[in-house]
Amino acid sequence: MNTATRSSSGAVSGGSLCYFSEVASHRLTLIIMASGAASYGLMQALVVPVLPTIRELIHTSQNDVTWVLTAYLLSASIFTPIMGRVGDLFGKKRMFVLSLGALALGSLICALAPNLLLMVAGRVVQGVGAGVLPLGFGIVRDEFPQEKVSAAVGTIASLTAVGSGFALVLAGPIDDLLGTRWLFWLPLIVNVLVAFAAHRLVPESPVRTRGRIGWLPAILLSAALVALLLPLSQASEWGWGSGKVLGLLALAVVLGVLWVVSELKAATPLIDMTMMRRPAVWTNNLVALLVGVGMYSIIGFLPQFLQADSSSGYGFTASITESGLIMLPMTTMSFLGGHYCGRLAQRYGAKWIVSFGCLLVAVGGFGLAFAHGHIWEVVIATVLVGLGIGLVFAAMSSLIVACVPSHQTSVASGMNANIRTIGGAVGAALVGSIISGNVLASGLPKEIGFTLGFVVIAVALLIGAGAGALIPITRTGPLPADEPAHGELAFVAGGTVVGAQSE
Repeated sequence: MNTATRSSSGAVSGGSLCYFSEVASHRLTLIIMASGAASYGLMQALVVPVLPTIRELIHTSQNDVTWVLTAYLLSASIFTPIMGRVGDLFGKKRMFVLSLGALALGSLICALAPNLLLMVAGRVVQGVGAGVLPLGFGIVRDEFPQEKVSAAVGTIASLTAVGSGFALVLAGPIDDLLGTRWLFWLPLIVNVLVAFAAHRLVPESPVRTRGRIGWLPAILLSAALVALLLPLSQASEWGWGSGKVLGLLALAVVLGVLWVVSELKAATPLIDMTMMRRPAVWTNNLVALLVGVGMYSIIGFLPQFLQADSSSGYGFTASITESGLIMLPMTTMSFLGGHYCGRLAQRYGAKWIVSFGCLLVAVGGFGLAFAHGHIWEVVIATVLVGLGIGLVFAAMSSLIVACVPSHQTSVASGMNANIRTIGGAVGAALVGSIISGNVLASGLPKEIGFTLGFVVIAVALLIGAGAGALIPITRTGPLPADEPAHGELAFVAGGTVVGAQSE
C-alpha cells in the first residue's frame, strides 16, 4: 500500500516537474522570440531621428541620405516572404538565427561604412533580418499549446512596434554620449547575444513542408517592389507626373501581374494565392497595408515636426532626445495595447479590436494634423496612435496565424508583415512628397505640409477601420487543432477557440 502510494505520488510529482519544465521552456522561447522582434523593430527606426547627422557623417546629400531608410524597407519587403518560406522548408529556428545574424552583419557594415554606398549595402543586409517576424510566429504556432498561441503572438507583434518606439527615444542619447556609429555597434552586440540564445535554447520546430523555393516568383516580386518603391521615394524630386515615375509605376504593375501568374503556376509557390483569396487573409492584409502607411509615416516625420524651429511658425525646437521623450507615451501605449488585446478580443471579437485600433490611430492622426499649439496636445495624439497600433498589431497577427494551416503560418504572417512594410514605404514616400512640396524660402517645410501629411495618414486609417469590419464575423465553436475548416477562421483568446465563418 505504501509502495503504491509512493509510486503514485512519484508519478504525480514527475508529471508536475514535467509541466513546470514545459512552461519554463515556453516562456524562455517567447522571451527570445520577442527580443528578436524588438531588435528588428529597433533597427527600423533607430536611424530616423538622426538622418541629418548620418548625412554629415558619410558626406552625402539630403535627398540621397533617405536611401538609408528606403533601402532597409525595400530589402525587408523582399526578404520577409522569402525567409518565411525558407523557414517552412529547412527549419524555422535555423532561419531565425540566420535572420538575427543578418541584422548583426548589416550593423557591422553600417558601423564601418565610410560612404553612402556601403551604408546602403549594410541596410540591405539588415533587411534580411525581417524574417524574425514570420519565423517567430511560426515557432510559437508549432511549439505552444493552442490556448497560448494568441497571447504569445500578440506579445511578439506588439514588441515590434515597441522596439521602433524605443528607437526614437534611444537615438538621441546614444548619438550624444557615444557617437553616431554606436547606433549600429549596440544593435550588433544585442543581435549576436539573442542569436546565440536562440541557437542554444530554442527547440527546432518539427513542422516542415516539402518542395523547393520558386526563384522566378522571388525575382519577379523583388523587381516589382523595386519598380514600385523607387519612383515613390524619388517622386518629390522627379515630379509625380514625370515620365520616370509613371513609367516605373506602370512597370511595377506589369511585374506584379507576372509575379501573380508565376505564383499560380509554381509547384511550390512563395505565396499561396489560394490562401490569399481567403476573406480572413486578404482583409487582414489590407488593414496591414493601411496601418503601415500610418505607423511608418508618423515615426518618420513626427520627430522632424517636433525638431522644427518654433521661429518658423510651428514646431517646438526639440532636440533629438527631447523629441524621442515626447513620443515615449506612444511606445508605452503600444505595448499595453498589445498586452491586453487578448482579453479585449475574447470579449468583443478580434475583428472589432482591429477596427477600433484603426479608429484610434485615425483620431490621433487628425490630432497631429491640427493640434500644433502645445506639447500636451501632441502627447495625447501620440497616446491614441500608440494604443491603436498595439491593438491592431496584436489582434491582426493572431487572426493571420489562426486562419491558415500550421504549415503556412510563416508564409501567411510573413506576407502580412511584408505588406505592412510596403504600406510604410508608400506612406513615407507620399507624406514625404507632400512635405517637401511645401517649403519656405529658407528651405524648411511649411506647416501646411505636415498638416496635409497627417491628414493623409488619418484618412488611410479610417479606410483601415472599414477594412477591419470586413473581416469574417466571429462565432464560438470547436475547430480542429491542426487546421481550421475550409473558409473558417480560428482565433484563440483566453483559452477559448473562436471561429469566424467566411461569408
